[in-house]
Amino acid sequence: MAKRSRAWITRLISVATVGCVAAWGAAAPATSAPPPEPSHDVASDDDAAAADDATAEALKLANAWVPQNQQLRFGAEPLRYARDAARQAADDASCSISHNAATAMVIAMTWPEVSPSGAAPSPMTLSRYDTQPALGDPQNRAPGLWFHPGIGMWQLDSAGLGTNYTAAQAMDSRYAANRMAPFIVNKYCTRINSGASPAAARAHAWTDWVACRQGACEDTYQRALSGVTPVDGVDRRGGTEIRRCWYQGAAHDCAFVDPARAQGSNWWAAPGGGRSPIAAPFYVIRLTGERTVELRYWLSRDSGASTDVEARRPFGVNARTGLTWRTGPGLCDLTAWRGDC
Repeated sequence: MAKRSRAWITRLISVATVGCVAAWGAAAPATSAPPPEPSHDVASDDDAAAADDATAEALKLANAWVPQNQQLRFGAEPLRYARDAARQAADDASCSISHNAATAMVIAMTWPEVSPSGAAPSPMTLSRYDTQPALGDPQNRAPGLWFHPGIGMWQLDSAGLGTNYTAAQAMDSRYAANRMAPFIVNKYCTRINSGASPAAARAHAWTDWVACRQGACEDTYQRALSGVTPVDGVDRRGGTEIRRCWYQGAAHDCAFVDPARAQGSNWWAAPGGGRSPIAAPFYVIRLTGERTVELRYWLSRDSGASTDVEARRPFGVNARTGLTWRTGPGLCDLTAWRGDC
């Protein structure tokens, strides 16, 4: 498995540099990194199942470091939300931490996790490391019927921090920042108040992110303290569109996610941008009842399947083991008037 992945692991994503860096300064144009070249070697299903978690971790760690000659960029609008959330978390913290340090600590993992080129992380980012068969449509009705478990700049995963979020919530930089900032700052303060050094406390605060485990986030943290370049063209949700949908006899708020429209670093949106397939455009709805459920819904016109298809994940459940796939009963996008209307 390691041999199969070696060439892909060693490729770093390149991106054009921008003119100047200032601490939360004037916005520059957004840029996107090109996708890494895909590996065409295929391991057996048994080998992939046995080594998948270890390989995904190795890939993340190998691609986590932002080259020193690349500036750190961040979408101007998401940066405002992250900065506001970090400042509030610092003000409420049980230990002493400056607004600038809290902001740098809250966003430090976003580059190693989703944009190791230093380009502006995309709030729409879909994980491309996981290849467990359960994440795909068991009937193989179309290659784009794929449920990405890690979502957004903070890669909120259904197996951990994102288990009680829908994809739409995890992509919402305001929503996610308001939850991640106090979580990260509180973990930091817990260690500081126990006598740990600031560096050790930061490492503890980042333990939920694989890409931080070998120091890449400490590196981006130190660089972010000196300044990050805000860029235009990356909105609150990174290109995800909030709409209104009719589903099973009721109107719902819904989100339409089209990877081709991703804003910010979009290497992951290309078919060869990672190990897993890339999802065809899909809708996200939060269904409430006895148990809250995340619904992802693919119209046949978007996926190329002969029917609509949906996948359901109850909150608190890991998508790798707890998805229910079935033929979609019909969905109407009331905003764009598409689908079963």
